[in-house]
Amino acid sequence: MTQMRTPWIALGLLTIAAHLGLIFYGLVPNLVSRPLHLALILPWVFVFGASSVPRAVLGGAVALIGIACCVWIALNHQVLRNQYGFIEGQGQTVMAVFLLLLVMEGARRMIGWPLPLVALLMLAYGLFGQHIPGEFGHSGTPLGSFLGTLVIAEGGIWGSLTGVSVGVVSVFVIFGAVLNAGEAGQGFMNVASAAAGRLRGGAAKVSVLSSALFGSISGSASANVASTGAITLPAMTKLGYPRKLAAAVEAVASSGGQIMPPLMGAGAFVMVELTGVPYTDIMFAALLPAILFFTTVWFGIDAYATRYELKGIPAHERPARRDVVVTSLFFAVPFTVLLLAMFALKYTPQYAAALAIFVGLVALLFNGKTGLDIPLGLSRLGDACLNAGKQIAMIGSIIICASIVIGVLGITGLGVKLTSFIVSGSGGLLWPSLLLTALACLLLGMEVPTTAAYVICVSVAGPALIDLGLEPLQAHLFVFWFALLSTITPPVCGAVFIAAGMIGENWLRVALSAMALGIGLYVIPLGMIANPDIIRLKLNAAGAGLAFVQMAAGLGCLSLGIISNLNGVLRVALILGGLWIVFIRVLI
Repeated sequence: MTQMRTPWIALGLLTIAAHLGLIFYGLVPNLVSRPLHLALILPWVFVFGASSVPRAVLGGAVALIGIACCVWIALNHQVLRNQYGFIEGQGQTVMAVFLLLLVMEGARRMIGWPLPLVALLMLAYGLFGQHIPGEFGHSGTPLGSFLGTLVIAEGGIWGSLTGVSVGVVSVFVIFGAVLNAGEAGQGFMNVASAAAGRLRGGAAKVSVLSSALFGSISGSASANVASTGAITLPAMTKLGYPRKLAAAVEAVASSGGQIMPPLMGAGAFVMVELTGVPYTDIMFAALLPAILFFTTVWFGIDAYATRYELKGIPAHERPARRDVVVTSLFFAVPFTVLLLAMFALKYTPQYAAALAIFVGLVALLFNGKTGLDIPLGLSRLGDACLNAGKQIAMIGSIIICASIVIGVLGITGLGVKLTSFIVSGSGGLLWPSLLLTALACLLLGMEVPTTAAYVICVSVAGPALIDLGLEPLQAHLFVFWFALLSTITPPVCGAVFIAAGMIGENWLRVALSAMALGIGLYVIPLGMIANPDIIRLKLNAAGAGLAFVQMAAGLGCLSLGIISNLNGVLRVALILGGLWIVFIRVLI
């Protein structure tokens, strides 16, 4: 097992070194850094995890050809730049077709069929859309120009989204992998237990806090459920919590981790590229809505605690003060370095994350109980390399495949046509457009990961919402939140499936409880439109604070009305009153 593990650790270390090296080396041409990024992730996609030797051999052959193509593009980037996006010769045509198929197959292996099928349909539209009558057809694009724009220029798989994956997302993925390899995760659990374990419904509230903390570095609802749920789910069932409630709490809290600064998953970094808004400004804008979401979940747990008489964690099962202090340092010190570098020293997010990674690597050498432990540190470093390589490959395969969709939208002008369709279909009115966009996000999010759903939906609907009067950041945050809804909304609800499976409960019962607890995910993005001050913390702190209090009061009433066992008339009054408070600016 160790012999099989060592080459992958080495590749993971090379992947980490290459991505960190890009930050410190200086300017590297895009047609060098981005193809090399794909080259590094191909072995993880096509070989790592192969179920048999023949599959591994076949995958290895495909990966080697792909790596050769990527290296060729990197070595010939100056010549290709002078071709201005036009393929020259049959060899380049074959390479372009192979790379497009390779990217789609890689995404299929990582996340299944839906996203590659969307990309394939977009390619078919780009090639044959000139035969479609009416406004949704296009004038046609020569094959050499179409393939060249997607594969040898920066308008397709080497576009700006891939640049985000290379330069920012991968660095923060490495940061998360380094923290998770050490004792940061246990530190999150200990801090949450010390802060909320003694309260009514304490075990559930520990799950909320720990998932918010862990989610801020994992950026993945599924990873969050699997990691924190392994501890919180048994703790809740041991204290007599209904299984559907325990699983729902974990699924909802873990989903919220993707909207919790400072990381917010890959979507936040993509948002920087698409909006041009600095990452620190996005963090400020997202902070109060994220806190509001977890506050709403807290209200819901209190309501459930009253119904089921849910108790806190017994004192003897809560961590000792020393353990809380020591283990909290494993995440507090790297986080402090990250935030100080970004806000005090004004470094770029990726440079700040690189500094925090080096601090996190030093922390791997220390055991919270015995102090310096170099053998343990080296073992943890191996885990960090493996996890970083796998996660960079996962996110990279999604983003590069989504870049095909974005590239075709730009080449054919389909994005503009769909934007016009949304505006006309809603009668030029904002709120019908918002509801159409929300439905599209929910449906697409059922089939593809949050980041991909966000990228595709915002590319189509974002311009329409901005044309109807929304600020760009408002529109993007709205779409991002609704893309996340599919993690708890049937029929496809990944976080619910994982939590229900871990605890042995019917997934539909868990989903219904999760939707009640996670009502904030449905209402808060609409609240951002009704009361935009909630995302203006940096510009207007007083106004943002008032908006937060108002929306918290409304969501508290709404949550109590949905979850409590009060009489029917009072529950309806609370629900209607809560909606009135949240949307008062629109209703009066």
